Amino acid sequence: MREQLPRQFPGTSFAFLPADMVSQILNFGVPAPIDLQVVGNDLKADRKYADELLSRIQRIPGIADARIEQAFDQPTLNVNVDRSLAGLVGLSEKDAATTMLTTLSGSTQVNQIYWLNPKTGVSYPVSVQTPQRAIDTMTGLQNLPLTAGTDTGTAAQLLGGLAAIKRTSSDAIVSHYNVRPVIDIYATPQGRDLGAIATDIRNAMQETAHDVPKGAGVVLRGQVATMTSAYHQLCVGLALAIVLIYLLIVVNFQSWLDPLVVILALPTALSGIIWMLFATGTTLSVPALTGAIMCMGVGTANSILVISFARERMEAGADAIGAAMEAGSTRIRPVLMTAFAMVIGMVPMAIEPGQNTPLGRAVIGGLIFATCATLFLVPIVFSLVHGRARKELEASPPGLALPTHA
Repeated sequence: MREQLPRQFPGTSFAFLPADMVSQILNFGVPAPIDLQVVGNDLKADRKYADELLSRIQRIPGIADARIEQAFDQPTLNVNVDRSLAGLVGLSEKDAATTMLTTLSGSTQVNQIYWLNPKTGVSYPVSVQTPQRAIDTMTGLQNLPLTAGTDTGTAAQLLGGLAAIKRTSSDAIVSHYNVRPVIDIYATPQGRDLGAIATDIRNAMQETAHDVPKGAGVVLRGQVATMTSAYHQLCVGLALAIVLIYLLIVVNFQSWLDPLVVILALPTALSGIIWMLFATGTTLSVPALTGAIMCMGVGTANSILVISFARERMEAGADAIGAAMEAGSTRIRPVLMTAFAMVIGMVPMAIEPGQNTPLGRAVIGGLIFATCATLFLVPIVFSLVHGRARKELEASPPGLALPTHA
């Protein structure tokens, strides 16, 4: 959570980054699941709009650690070396930059030196750096001696005698996305699902759309983009699974209506998944959609058992209603055994908190509703469809043959 430090560090804030490996992988290296990017070339206007957007996002329920990643107005010392004076004493701007880099960051930045321990054979980097106490004031920085990079016999000169040091400010972090400058607004969901928070953020983006600077754009990335892509792919896979199941049954049954009766249990399974997730307070997620795909196979297999037996009874001479009732009563045991076996296997996953909990709950809810549809709805629809087809066959004039199975 984001906290303000009012006493020793006024205006300073900090945020907790994701600690577990799964969150870090899903974030693709971004320090927060939600990454709202303001992309534009005018950083001043983009920053003003980003501050306005951040104030709205911070008021969204379930948002934690909302912050702008880039740091602006960082205190900076601008060192302007007088080239004419430096040239008179045999120095250059490069010599001043190298000396300051060595002083402030250490010699490893410009000249790497290693010391080999003769006892262990291990090499250690050696860094030479000016003590912090010697450059903690402006006077100490101005008294920094400058020397030439090569051994030319040039006497050391003081930095304050050859350069003007001025206090200013600069951007501490400058980020780019596809070459264009970008300002990142990071946030973390807390107590709410990511999809609901993403909807509120999009609403805030629409409300402030008229304030977006010219030439700039606002894009919501992070786990939200990954979630949207995963949902789209899983929904397409679910639809393709239903279509492929229907076509496969058409080939096996040599009929267009009987496979349609079989897959009537699939919408019932989807409604059971929705009710189970709603009753348990579980949000829709990728594991839940994966469980929905699993329900498609089991629900279809149970319906095929009932329809196959009913077709056999009709071929033996039974009427549609009698065949449907006999199929429902005869196949109730294998259908219940198949469904209950999978439901019982999913109970530990459904009651134990974890990332796969939505999968277990979705499978349980979908199978309960799909089993009820298989034992009651499917036989009723089968009897209605074939009863009507039988009446049309009996009412047809002599010499006109209609197929027994539509």
